[in-house]
Amino acid sequence: MSKTTKNTTEQTSPKASTRWGQDRRLAFIDFRLRWDGYINRSDLTDFFGISIPQASLDVARYTELASQNLSYDRSSRVYQATEMFSPIYSETHPQRYLTDLLASANGVLESSLSYIGWQPPIAAVPQPERIVEPGLLAALLKAIRQELGLKVVYQSMSRPEPHERIITPHALAYDGFRWHVRAFCHDHEEFRDFVLGRFLEVLDVEPVGKSGTEDLEWHTVLTLVLSPHSGLTAGKRRAIELDYGMREGEVQLKCRHALLFYTLRQLGLIEGGEQSPESQQIVLKNKSEIAPFLAAKRPSAREKASK
Repeated sequence: MSKTTKNTTEQTSPKASTRWGQDRRLAFIDFRLRWDGYINRSDLTDFFGISIPQASLDVARYTELASQNLSYDRSSRVYQATEMFSPIYSETHPQRYLTDLLASANGVLESSLSYIGWQPPIAAVPQPERIVEPGLLAALLKAIRQELGLKVVYQSMSRPEPHERIITPHALAYDGFRWHVRAFCHDHEEFRDFVLGRFLEVLDVEPVGKSGTEDLEWHTVLTLVLSPHSGLTAGKRRAIELDYGMREGEVQLKCRHALLFYTLRQLGLIEGGEQSPESQQIVLKNKSEIAPFLAAKRPSAREKASK
C-alpha cells in the first residue's frame, strides 16, 4: 500500500470519524455483549472516536431498548451480558461474526473495522491469491453501471495466445474459488462467464450488446434439494442434517442457473465415479428435475469461464 493510500485510509477510518450514527454504535454494543460477554465505554470511544459522555448516552440508550441484556458489574467496571441476553440487531448473527473472523484472519478486513474484540485462535484452508488489476476491475464496474460494451484482451483455455473480444458485462459472480464477470459475448452472441484473472487489458469502449435483462440463465433461479446419502447410518445421517442445517432430512438452496455447475462442484455433486457414502455425504434429492439445466452447464460443453 502506498503512503498516499495509507494516509487516506487513516483519515477515513471509523476511529477517526465521529459521524457514525447512534444506531450503528448500539449494534456494536449488542455485538460485543453477545460475543465478548461484556462491554465498557472505552470500547466505544476507541472504536468510534467519540467522547466518554457520548459513550455513556449510547449505553443508556441500549439499556432502554434491552435492559434484560446487560448489567453493570461494579468490581470490574464493565457491562456484562446476562443469561437472558437476546440480540436485537442483525449484525449480531453468528454468520456475521464468523464472516468477520475469517476476513480478519485472511487479512481482508482490518481489525479496526471489525466489531470483533477478543479473537479466538483461527486457521483457514489456504487458497492461491487471485490477482485482479485495479484498473481492470474499475473498468468492468463502470461498464456494468453505465451499460457499456468493452473491447478486452482475454486469455482463454481454448486458445494458446491472448485474443481480443468485445463483451457487455452486466454482473459479477463468485464460484467459491474465483471471481467471474457475467457478460454478453459479442463474438459468440451469447452470455458467458469470464474469469477476472484472465483479463489482460481493456482496450476501448464499444457499443453495448444485449442487456443483462436478457440473460435467462442469470435470472432463472433453481431450487436444489439436498439430503443425506441413503447409505449412511442413522447416526451419520443425523450428523449431516445438523451440519447442513437440514429440517426433516433435507435443506433447500436457491441457485442461479448460471451458477449451477459451480454450486454442484462446490458441494461435491458433480458425478465423477463411485464414492463411498462417507465421502459423498449428501445427494441432490431432486436430481431429475435439475438434470436438464445441468446438461448445458457442463465444462465439456459450455463452461464459459474457460472458452
